[in-house]
Amino acid sequence: MRRRLINSTLAVVLVVIAVFGVSLVIVETRTISNSAQESVDSEAFRLISVVESRLLGAERITPQVLAEQVDASRYARVEIPGRAPIEVGERPTDSNVTRSTEMGEQGEKVTVEESRSAVTREVGRTLLIIGAVALLAIISAVLLAVRQADRLTSPLTDLAETAERLGSGDPRPRHKRYGVTELDRVADVLDSSAERIARMLTAERRLAADASHQLRTPLTALSMRIEEISVTDDPETVKEEANIALTQVERLTDVVQRLLTNSRDPRTGSAVAFDLDEVVKQQIEEWRPAYRSAGRAVVCSGKHGLEAVGTPGAVAQVLAALIENSLMHGGGTVALRTRITGNQVVVEVTDEGPGVPADLGARIFERTISGRNSTGIGLAVARDLAEADGGRLELLQQQPPVFALFLSRVAPSRKESARPVR
Repeated sequence: MRRRLINSTLAVVLVVIAVFGVSLVIVETRTISNSAQESVDSEAFRLISVVESRLLGAERITPQVLAEQVDASRYARVEIPGRAPIEVGERPTDSNVTRSTEMGEQGEKVTVEESRSAVTREVGRTLLIIGAVALLAIISAVLLAVRQADRLTSPLTDLAETAERLGSGDPRPRHKRYGVTELDRVADVLDSSAERIARMLTAERRLAADASHQLRTPLTALSMRIEEISVTDDPETVKEEANIALTQVERLTDVVQRLLTNSRDPRTGSAVAFDLDEVVKQQIEEWRPAYRSAGRAVVCSGKHGLEAVGTPGAVAQVLAALIENSLMHGGGTVALRTRITGNQVVVEVTDEGPGVPADLGARIFERTISGRNSTGIGLAVARDLAEADGGRLELLQQQPPVFALFLSRVAPSRKESARPVR
């Protein structure tokens, strides 16, 4: 493209120079020839006037007198009736001359001639000047064409490199503009595409990290149930464990669906009214074997018969993240407590461990933030799940740690009563 721009610009300049240059040469040649003819005519007229005035005054007409009136480079011939012709200067030897003849009132005749070589030399100088100007114009046109081509092709090269980077997986926008409206428009589109690709890649990576973290616990629990089935011969135990395993498979499917939904649009929720007791009870039963293996206990207390608004699977995932966090980083007994505050239902999760370090504070919900060398994803995902259902997850107390899940409350249809500690 660069070569085409240079060639096209140079072609236009050459055409313009050819058209106007030829016209200028023709005009200048005619002007020089006409000027030479007018000069010879003027000299012949002046010479005939001198001859007539001397004839009227009966003065002598000699070559010396006439030489003073004629240019040294020209030839003059004066013919007076009854006298010998008088010649001044050297007569041109070539046939191509500029000639002027004037006749006097008494029959005298004056002829002035000048060689065309002078005209030719003048035309040559003019052509040389025109050629020099044309050459300068061509050089200037080439330089301007190169500069303009560089100005246009350099941005195109940059845009091509940007597109290549996008294709190779580097979605960083360059935010570079070139002062050309069309090229800046292309740069805007590429930068917008880069930002969209970056968001898509971030969402994909986030989905992969969330999925690996959120699926680990249900898969571990399902594996434990299958192990229980494989080592028992009691049909009733097999049936009970199989039913629990099927329930966990359903929860696993719900987790996958929830992760996919959040990856497409985190604001999309499917909140419904549900029995909070069932979700809390299910989590206690699911995590009790893991706590028993660690020599610890998990209990629940608080209000009974509460109905909350949310997605049961999402609430279960939030509670699972809090219980798992207490298992990994906390100590002693883990307690789940349900209570009411205003028009909200609150589920608190606390343990007897050292709590959240003071330097973390509210940053505990940020991704990759962890005080015990974990992934730092669990609490961040839990907070996103809670907010997607219109709730919120907060750290009420750092030492001992108290995490609270706030959900919208459904007006009770039966009398609420405190449930005993398990």
